[in-house]
Amino acid sequence: MHNGALILQKTTSPLDTAASAKQQLALEVLHMYGLVPEHVETRTLYNDDCPGIPQGKLHLWVDIFPYDRNLPPPVDISPRTAQKYVLRIIVHNTQDVILEDENIMGEKMSDIFVNIQVEGMKKEAQETDVHYRSLTGEGNFNWRMVYNFDYLPAEQKIVLFERPSFFSLEKTERKVEPIIHVRVYDYDIFSSNDMLGWTELNLVSLPSPTKGYKECSLSQYDEKDKNRLSIFEKKKIKGFWPVYDDSLGERELTGKVELEIEVLTEEEAIDRPAGKAREDPNTNPTLEPPNRPQTSFNWFTNPWMVIKIMIWGRYKWKIIGGLLSLLGIAFLALLIYESPAAIMEKVFNPATG
Repeated sequence: MHNGALILQKTTSPLDTAASAKQQLALEVLHMYGLVPEHVETRTLYNDDCPGIPQGKLHLWVDIFPYDRNLPPPVDISPRTAQKYVLRIIVHNTQDVILEDENIMGEKMSDIFVNIQVEGMKKEAQETDVHYRSLTGEGNFNWRMVYNFDYLPAEQKIVLFERPSFFSLEKTERKVEPIIHVRVYDYDIFSSNDMLGWTELNLVSLPSPTKGYKECSLSQYDEKDKNRLSIFEKKKIKGFWPVYDDSLGERELTGKVELEIEVLTEEEAIDRPAGKAREDPNTNPTLEPPNRPQTSFNWFTNPWMVIKIMIWGRYKWKIIGGLLSLLGIAFLALLIYESPAAIMEKVFNPATG
């Protein structure tokens, strides 16, 4: 619709001109304080079948022009349409993640995995596989996550279409900030997973990442930092961001996550395909399996590896020494046990010797 004004033409009197000037002045003041973006009138709707019961409200943008003035050109008031985008996030590594558990040898460790959710898209949250038994807080993943969403560039908002309740027939539109929630967990089999650290990254006001994990710190989230980035302008970025625990009120650094974040239009995503995790098509870029240490495996699915790596690998020579000692003791015991009988045999039956 390209005619955004309801045009009424009339002759004016001096009183009308004075009243109009006051209205213009009042509207100018409202605009100055950001209270009224446009002159919008609201009218309640009724139905004769339900007298006295409001049936909704109609919002009108009304402009009234004097008869003797030239009419301004029509204004395009078509609603903005959201554009389809694809967000790709590659979780490469973690570093310095806090260690909360202990292995059978009494060493501190964590079973690390990373979960990422886009604001308002809880059901589309994705997570990496588990890096078991990290002894240093390092986790290796090379794991890609892919999210499809609608975005309004003019408003810098993600547009969601959802039913307010189970009984709603039509979906409603909701706009949210383009924020991703990054959470680092410690995997547990018999209890709920422990969240080790988290952070929120606004994709239109992104703190600059660091190239290496040693420089990564909570200072990257300094609110006074004006060097924020928009991924919709930069398109692609890679580096380390810190995760923290602020459950006690003050932020405590609990780890660092290396992410590669890329945003594409729907057409760009079709031209440069990429699958989730390391699934086909494993391109743009190609992700190799992570180079994890031998100790990173699930104990419950491979108990022989526990014996081989955690016990034999660490205590091999002590075990061999213990077995040799047991054999020596057994030999001496047998010698002592058999010696009296052999001596008596020699004494009383010398001919048999």
